[in-house]
Amino acid sequence: MTRRFRKPDTPAHTRVLRLSRRELRQLDAAQRGRQPRPSVLRRFLQDASQGRAAARLRPTRRGWAIPGAGREPYIEPAPEGQGTTVQVCGLWPFIAGSGNPVRGVPLGPNLLNGSTVCADPVHWFLAGLVLNPSCFVLGRPGLGKSSLVRRMVTVLQGWGIVPMVLSDTKPDYVDLIRALNGQVITLGPGYGSINPLDLGPLVAQLEQIPAEDVRRRALEEMRARRRTTVLGLLDLVRGERLRDYEQSLVAEALRVLDEEHPGVPVVDDLLELVRSRHERLVRVASSRGDVAHYDERVQHLLDALLALGPSGPFGETFSRPTSEHIELGRPMVYDLHAIDSGDRQLLAAVQAVCWSHGSALVSADKHLAEAGLRAQRHYFLVMDELWRMLRASGLMVYFLDELTRLNRQRGIGQAMITHTMNDLKLGDAHLTEIAWGFVERSAMVFLGGLANAEMGNLREVFAMSSREVAQIEDWSVEAQVNPDTGAAAAPPGRGKFLLKTGKKAGVPFVMRMVPAELDVNNTNRAWEAAIERAARAGVLDLEDVEDAADVGAGVAV
Repeated sequence: MTRRFRKPDTPAHTRVLRLSRRELRQLDAAQRGRQPRPSVLRRFLQDASQGRAAARLRPTRRGWAIPGAGREPYIEPAPEGQGTTVQVCGLWPFIAGSGNPVRGVPLGPNLLNGSTVCADPVHWFLAGLVLNPSCFVLGRPGLGKSSLVRRMVTVLQGWGIVPMVLSDTKPDYVDLIRALNGQVITLGPGYGSINPLDLGPLVAQLEQIPAEDVRRRALEEMRARRRTTVLGLLDLVRGERLRDYEQSLVAEALRVLDEEHPGVPVVDDLLELVRSRHERLVRVASSRGDVAHYDERVQHLLDALLALGPSGPFGETFSRPTSEHIELGRPMVYDLHAIDSGDRQLLAAVQAVCWSHGSALVSADKHLAEAGLRAQRHYFLVMDELWRMLRASGLMVYFLDELTRLNRQRGIGQAMITHTMNDLKLGDAHLTEIAWGFVERSAMVFLGGLANAEMGNLREVFAMSSREVAQIEDWSVEAQVNPDTGAAAAPPGRGKFLLKTGKKAGVPFVMRMVPAELDVNNTNRAWEAAIERAARAGVLDLEDVEDAADVGAGVAV
């Protein structure tokens, strides 16, 4: 209690009793019948209890947190989108960005965050994201490998990159190239032919390059590609590699034809030149200068050249002049559907010549552009069904290895497609190592559904995590049949791919098509008549068939 002293002159009737603030609060509480205020700790515990009780009465972002109220333990993230500052100007600047570079062909939504995955070997190379403009596509049949590459072909053509499909065996790209106003060249028995000795229509223009050293390098590169093609064909026919002197003999014979033969030579001209015992060939094949010894040494080579002629198993496919040359600057495709799929040797031989011929013309076009004789153009080469060549002969791996390395030197975009890593597993361990190098050297690899036994050395090459391996294995599961309707659902891995670049984590996405792409991606045209007959007979429901076709084409359903 505060003591106050009155002054001596204060009257007695003015004396008062004054209380402290604490005494006033206690007196007030006693008058109102309340207990004194609790301590700080007790007040905290009381407030927390009241807060928990109130929280049970209002929903959280996952629902009501009380038993029996249906609380959701996992909330799927909202879909994300991408756009330019013009398209979504009202939302700029963005509050969050995407982890995927917005470079290249739009392929589909990311399976992890819903953002759009954009990728292709040409534009990723130009942006410095990869070291060379090449990609490899692996996946089981029917899961959308060709559809993925067709999307790249369609968009790249619209962006000024000229697509060239150098072997279409099914065919998968003919309708698309026609829709792009491109060139379709059909090869096979009864159709067109391609001359492996033909340097192409650009040789005359290459000879007009002013700089002598540049002109010489360009022509020698064309001749080197032709020599590689001829030697590869002869290896394929014989089933073994030519001997060293036989390779030298073929190379010298091609040089003699370039100097002495008028016009474009064919295989028969090469055969007759070897038979004629040309003095330059005799010096190469026989150091003794003995004609009889020469005949003995070239007999096996003559047999192989005869097999490439009209009397051999390939017929007129390689023995006649080229029926139609590639028109550079236009989308094009070599249509090989006329070749029987059972004739693996002929199919592999035609694929080899087509790939070499197309690559050589593109390289010649690059030389002309660097010399200032024509505008610069960029090309995207598609090499599908790689497994056919490798199964025809293990020796073709050497041909492919050299061919792909030359393409990388010229900076040409390239896509190689096959089913599994087992397709690259050959009888010889050395050849298998070279074939696996196709995948290892590819800057981008698109992995579709693969079983564990089909992955080969993918885990070692790309450092795949257990989650990525399990994801790819899940995509390889076959389609299931609905027991109620009898209709088959789409395979779980159709249209889904994992994009790997080196040792980085993969980007999973699903490729979705727009309606304008459906018609050119219909690979079941041969069954349309059968489907219509079955529908008229009541065996099939056309709605189920159309839904299955849409899902097969990669449409989001």
